[in-house]
Amino acid sequence: MANDSAIEWTNSTWNPVTGCTKVSPGCKHCYAERMAARLKEMGIAKYQDGFLPTLHPEALSIPLKWKKPQVIFVNSMSDLFMDEIPDDFIGSVFDVMEKAHWHTFQVLTKRSDRLINLSPTLSWTDNVWMGVSVENTDYTFRIDHLRRTGARTKFLSIEPLLGPIPSLDLSGIDWVIVGGESGPGARPMKEEWVREILDQCQKANVPFFFKQWGGEQKKKAGRALLGRTWDEMPKKMTSAL
Repeated sequence: MANDSAIEWTNSTWNPVTGCTKVSPGCKHCYAERMAARLKEMGIAKYQDGFLPTLHPEALSIPLKWKKPQVIFVNSMSDLFMDEIPDDFIGSVFDVMEKAHWHTFQVLTKRSDRLINLSPTLSWTDNVWMGVSVENTDYTFRIDHLRRTGARTKFLSIEPLLGPIPSLDLSGIDWVIVGGESGPGARPMKEEWVREILDQCQKANVPFFFKQWGGEQKKKAGRALLGRTWDEMPKKMTSAL
């Protein structure tokens, strides 16, 4: 069975790498870091080193064993393009995604500079979606880096949204996810910031997915924006959520 995920925009998670390091403001209250600490306390062997970057080569073949087509978020507990991950290991992850052609894989990074450097060496099959995280205007450069990759489907995760982003260049972008920060110490997100991004997506005809308002009680805050939920997906969707 797949590792079912509670993340609204995916089916399952696959973590051939766990642990990460902080690189920008969006990392401050990392949910994966909190989860790794809990899993370590529970005695889960995979998290015996807590949130230290750790390779799990034994996990590489897992998606090949899942016969039912899944939408799979790759490294929900890490960032595949960290400097700590060897080039050949990243290549192995992409090789598995190519072999498991019946799945759709979603890869997300904040290390867009390394992404563009490695892009020519990677196998960009149709079932691999590549995304970058953008938390405020200081990090929109990651979008330009993403555009320069060979990915067939490109998406943005604007979560946590920490400030207004009034001028998004969405050319070549296939999907935008927006969400507020959740958990202890969550920083607030203003509705006008979200609506501004929604307006830009609609003008550019880019599917918009609103994940959550966030806050310390994210379930109570909900997912409704302008009286409805927004669960739009890329037109290139190959597997149903």
